[in-house]
Amino acid sequence: MGGLSRHRPDLSIGKVKAMSAVLSLDSVRQRSSQLNFVNQAFIDGRYCAAASGQTFDCVSPVDGRVLTQIARCDQADVDRAVAAAKRAFESGVWADLAPKARKKTLLAFADLMEKHADELALLETLDMGKPINDSLKVDIPLSINCVRWYAEAADKVYDEVAPTSPDVVAMLRREPVGVVAAIVPWNFPLLMASWKIGPALATGNSLILKPAEQSSLTAIRVAQLAAEAGIPDGVFQVVPGMGPEAGKALARHMDVDCVAFTGSGEVGKLLLKYSGETNMKRVWLECGGKTPHIVLADTADLHAAASAAAWGIFYNQGEVCNAGSRLLVEESIKDELVEKVMQVGKSIRFGDPLDPATQMGAIVDQDQFAKVLSYIGLGQEEGARLLMGGRKAFAETGGFYVEPTVFDGVRNDMRIAQEEIFGPVLSVLTFKDAEEAVKVGNATVYGLASAVWTRDINKAHKMARALRSGVVWVNCFDGGDITTPFGGYKQSGFGRDKSLHAMEKYTEMKTIWIQLH
Repeated sequence: MGGLSRHRPDLSIGKVKAMSAVLSLDSVRQRSSQLNFVNQAFIDGRYCAAASGQTFDCVSPVDGRVLTQIARCDQADVDRAVAAAKRAFESGVWADLAPKARKKTLLAFADLMEKHADELALLETLDMGKPINDSLKVDIPLSINCVRWYAEAADKVYDEVAPTSPDVVAMLRREPVGVVAAIVPWNFPLLMASWKIGPALATGNSLILKPAEQSSLTAIRVAQLAAEAGIPDGVFQVVPGMGPEAGKALARHMDVDCVAFTGSGEVGKLLLKYSGETNMKRVWLECGGKTPHIVLADTADLHAAASAAAWGIFYNQGEVCNAGSRLLVEESIKDELVEKVMQVGKSIRFGDPLDPATQMGAIVDQDQFAKVLSYIGLGQEEGARLLMGGRKAFAETGGFYVEPTVFDGVRNDMRIAQEEIFGPVLSVLTFKDAEEAVKVGNATVYGLASAVWTRDINKAHKMARALRSGVVWVNCFDGGDITTPFGGYKQSGFGRDKSLHAMEKYTEMKTIWIQLH
């Protein structure tokens, strides 16, 4: 979720490029029909069924068919995984390795992810409904790049020596926190997992990954690749299952030292509660947003702003935590800009996620599909004017598709302007001047991201400073790379993914004070 450039990265991944050169709908369907869906938990170095024997259906949003049944882990499985993780951590088999040794193993892991990039991309699209070209050219390459980047960082981050008097040596050391539980969302399944996997493993922790029940396939698959790369038993494990079962068990476990979470604010608050009720484990949250995408009348290129506004909400079917779901437009250019946004929206190729020509695919599952449609109905009831879309599509496929949707005449107190819809639904609001734009932009419980379009550098700096969000884009949208932190203010959470700063979440700061004589 979030902090992801929609522009295609040039990562020189040969296998990905080779596949994309021959990509066609027929070839994608043929390859997808040959996939082997690994569906078990990965605990202490091996695949295994849930202790209860329970499973849940893995339903593809592409056509509504059941792909496989996945192990439904619960407390018993979490107990086994945590015991293995703690045992591995305390043995030092990974935590006490020289950083350059961890780097070598993580680089081998990234190489194996690259080798299986086409398989991972197909799994992602079938499981979650995003277009295959996005899986192949964005999600999987960025996931690989993330693991590689943190592998390289492992032996390049220094501890410190404090400036003390000559008779003292005071060392400030960063040490791994211990057993980390990563609970990740369904919208960018492997990428959001990689944002946790990379820094947590690079700093020497044992990691237990709990994927979203809607999109578990890539997490389960990469567990085996991690083992093949040489990551020791117990150091990287995957426990699929329901949030209230496997997720809650991890969050309440007394031997889990840290929870890193990306997902809804509702669940984030539960994780904080569980921590307080148990062992006060560290909890790091990234909990979504309601991004104000602000366009001033002095914008130099309205075509670029309109394209960014359209892609900012319709990319990944709007299932992006920093999606530009609130388009704030200066009154004098509103009609012109909205018309351009709709032109871009209508030009987006919407359809079968397995078709390489598709640019917008399916909503992840029936529940989310119904939620998006309910918000569209709510917007109309609240008095907003539906300008485009608003209907379900391709019902004959059995999949879950919602048209690109634009509402005009939206007030900021409407629920469609305040609540995270997580679908391709754009709310257009107007403002009179930059001061009002900032006021409206900040008038939300969220603070993940903001964007400002203006040719006035003074306005740009002042508005960027005044907007209460973890990232502000100026004359662009969703810019950034692995070197820049991503996270939010207010109820968008705290802590940062990406960059060297993410490594701080998975370490403890220790002071060692040595008195010299």
